[in-house]
Amino acid sequence: MLPEFIPFKEAVIYLTGIMEIAAAVGLIIHDTYYITAILLILFFILLIPANIIAAMHRINLEKASYDGKGLSYLWFRVPLQLLFIGWTFYFAILN
Repeated sequence: MLPEFIPFKEAVIYLTGIMEIAAAVGLIIHDTYYITAILLILFFILLIPANIIAAMHRINLEKASYDGKGLSYLWFRVPLQLLFIGWTFYFAILN
């Protein structure tokens, strides 16, 4: 899913996985959940272009090949990202 200009793709993928785990922990800890929510929303926004690139290149995320569903993938993924943004904002920032 990463564009060609990003170096160390495998390391970046592992780093984002670690960030997701850290965010889950950050949402549980009372003193850090607000800043974690803001950072998660930024993370979700940054994932939208990656999803668009993956769809344009027909990347199959299950097989790591180039025979994916293409742009029809975005009909599900982009609204899901927007749901995650709204969900995070409502439950972690507004409440």
